[in-house]
Amino acid sequence: MILKKMFSQVVILFLIVFAVQSQPRNLRSINSHWQFVKGNDLSLLESNAEFVNLPHSWNVEDVNDDVAGYYRGAAFYKKNIYIPSEWKNKEVYLYFEGVAQVAGVFVNGIFVGKHTGSYTAFSFRITDAITFADKENKENIIIVKVENNHNEDIPPLSGDFTMFGGIYRDVYLNVLPKIHFDADNHASTGVFISTPTVTATNAEIRLKGLFENKMNKKMTVEIHHDIFDAEGKLFKKLKKQYKAAAGEKINFVNELKNVTDFHLWSVDHPYLYRVVSSIIDTKSGETIDRVSNPLGFRWFKFDADQGFFLNGKHVKLMGASRHQDYKGQGNALPNSLHVRDVELLKEMGGNFLRIAHYPQDPEILLACDRLGILATVETPIVNQITETEAFSNNAKNMHIEMIRQAYNHPSLIAWAYMNEVLLRPRFEKDSDRQEEYFRNITKLAHELDSITRSEDPNRYTMIANHRNFSLYKRLGLTSIPQLIGWNVYSGWYSGTLDGFADFLDQHHRELPDKPLLITEYGADADNRLHCFTPERFDKTVEYTQLYHEKYLEAMNKRDFVAAGLIWNLAEFSSEQRGETTPHINAKGIMTQDRQPKNSYYFYQANLLKTPFLKIGDKEWTVRTGFATSETRLICKQPVIVFSNQPQVTLYHNSKVLDTQKTMGGVARFDIPFTDGLNSIMAVSKNDDITVNDVMGVHFRMLSQNLRSREMPFRELNVSLGDKRFFYDEKADRVWIPEQEYTVGSWGFTGGQIYTRKNSTRQSYGTDKNIQGTDLDPVYATQRTGIEHFRFDVTAGDYLLTLHFAELNSTVRKTALVYNLDSNRAEDEPFAPRIFDVLVNNVPVLSNLSNTEELIPEKAISFDVPVSVNNIDGIVIDFKAIEGQTILNGIQLRKLR
Repeated sequence: MILKKMFSQVVILFLIVFAVQSQPRNLRSINSHWQFVKGNDLSLLESNAEFVNLPHSWNVEDVNDDVAGYYRGAAFYKKNIYIPSEWKNKEVYLYFEGVAQVAGVFVNGIFVGKHTGSYTAFSFRITDAITFADKENKENIIIVKVENNHNEDIPPLSGDFTMFGGIYRDVYLNVLPKIHFDADNHASTGVFISTPTVTATNAEIRLKGLFENKMNKKMTVEIHHDIFDAEGKLFKKLKKQYKAAAGEKINFVNELKNVTDFHLWSVDHPYLYRVVSSIIDTKSGETIDRVSNPLGFRWFKFDADQGFFLNGKHVKLMGASRHQDYKGQGNALPNSLHVRDVELLKEMGGNFLRIAHYPQDPEILLACDRLGILATVETPIVNQITETEAFSNNAKNMHIEMIRQAYNHPSLIAWAYMNEVLLRPRFEKDSDRQEEYFRNITKLAHELDSITRSEDPNRYTMIANHRNFSLYKRLGLTSIPQLIGWNVYSGWYSGTLDGFADFLDQHHRELPDKPLLITEYGADADNRLHCFTPERFDKTVEYTQLYHEKYLEAMNKRDFVAAGLIWNLAEFSSEQRGETTPHINAKGIMTQDRQPKNSYYFYQANLLKTPFLKIGDKEWTVRTGFATSETRLICKQPVIVFSNQPQVTLYHNSKVLDTQKTMGGVARFDIPFTDGLNSIMAVSKNDDITVNDVMGVHFRMLSQNLRSREMPFRELNVSLGDKRFFYDEKADRVWIPEQEYTVGSWGFTGGQIYTRKNSTRQSYGTDKNIQGTDLDPVYATQRTGIEHFRFDVTAGDYLLTLHFAELNSTVRKTALVYNLDSNRAEDEPFAPRIFDVLVNNVPVLSNLSNTEELIPEKAISFDVPVSVNNIDGIVIDFKAIEGQTILNGIQLRKLR
């Protein structure tokens, strides 16, 4: 038995060694144990370096602090590697999946190449620079200088996303035989597969590429293409013989026509074939080199009247755009998280991914192929261009790299090359110079479109525009590409929700021959914020729900809308943003760490074909509100349930509460919450199929009568100038909206809600990042000119906390690029503000001034112990000395 076991182990070891030795090429990652230092001084690598593993970004922390901006400069990475002597007769390359944004690569002090652009792969031959292990100096030193400076010649110039720096994707050693498929073709596999013709019963396959003979002799080889089905069985095979002189590069084109008996690739059945392309030595029969690529049989078309068709069947394309960063990791993600995002889109019921605004990790398209997600990908020409030859060349090179690296993925249906490129035009409006600038944009669009059609005539071209319809049309940017994408935010940045449907009809009326995709739509949802009377730009979950309901309904009613792409699959980093979630664009239907929001459940209810039910507001497990009366200690608040079933029955504390029909995937209920833990269960039964969901809500009942015996006063946390509930998870505290004072209760007297001038976009508080706090929703709103605030509490000891933030300042900030309307909200002119605060006629804050302690755009709070010995409660008076008084938040907690 022991001998038998040892023999088995020897056989296994032999097979492993044989398999490794018989591999024609060797690809292995070198992600571990790099030295890293930030700065432009190479010598710091010896004195100040830290060890990091790749993927790595140097901006993970500084994009989230209160200091404006983040490091965009130079850094160095260094790694020592050993090259085995067996590779002496090989070609050795360094392959980088992505470096942001300029990389200069040195091996043993020899410069081997420079790459420009953050989002595409690149590869450099290092054969002549390396030292092999049998030499005296066995170590090879790789140094990569990475620069992430803003550069007017490198797209993107700007964007509503953080432009992280670093070697943030995988790095490989790629070891090739002397005869190999082209390794110098923009980091592609060197083999390009297309299916120029596909029907339900017949297809054509075209395989083209180049191989190189770096032997010092003439070679006769065969190019084999073995096509395997999903089960690993050989489906088709073709081969062709070539003669290559020493040093010669040979182009090849191989075709298979009249292919039959194949499985189609579709979103519901993404059947994948694998094409293994090999270079075979005709004399020995040895496989010299081999690469593998995916193949899917499908055909598709866009129609301006009827939308999108896949394999002859109408398919409504619904999905999301995706940015590549993740909470706490920047854009330096492991492959598993890239794949997980595509899985989450599939689990939502989506069938379409816009890879925006740049090419992303290779795992993304591999996952799209495997899961049945159609995709577009685009180069990062965002918001504007630079009119230089260098910018144009970089843009074109990025575009070619993108196409050749992603060419073989059957999930891809369109190449895009500009996003909202007229959003922030350079030069004076309506000037001759601006018109010249516009002509140069159009010229670049023509060039990129021509490149795309030449590189890949089998897919569509697309530009994504913001909602300045007349300007894009006038400049011809709606006629150059084959598809038009519109980024539309009616009812968010400006206008009303009804304006979205009007815009769809305008496109169809004025561009009747141009297929339409909605490439962006969305509204911020801060999961901590809720409102029962939501309004535009309040960032509440409830307004965002109304927004998505309205948009989905409008798109579903119009077949000519080929696609709807939510902006965005998940929240993403945008360092320059302020608002309630500083440094984050909160439009994602998932949080930055991929926790579903209500809108994710909403799309599941509308897109999934399997039975689905989910109670909404999963994160809102701590609520508060005021009892109906002193004798009826309940508080009715809404609960939303998402389901694709006809009706939903809701149980509250184990008792049937109500049954409601679902409309558009939504059923709404009012629950009479009681103080303490409330259990909720939603159930739907249909055709012997039962789906259900449960959650618990801790409800903290309040009384408007602060002297109530039935509900003794505990605490109040009030946000001024606000209509929203805000749950501060860190402090386990619920902030409630302000109210005007009534006798026996609490509230403010006098003043008005803080608003901004010309606020067609920003209609709720300020959009600034209030520094020094995590309570941005509280400090972003305020009541100005307040005269009093009262709490009619009983005798006892209390802790009063007053919160202030000066929202106006002398600093005029640059308009943010995502402000998609033509107007700009403005602060009131900065003016001195001085006031006193008295509590029960005792001065507690004297001469509080925005030129001294009340620093603009910074949070400040004061704790004030208060003893109440009579029935007068607590009265806070605000006395203006110069300018108006303000108050952002107020808290009162009973101590004893």
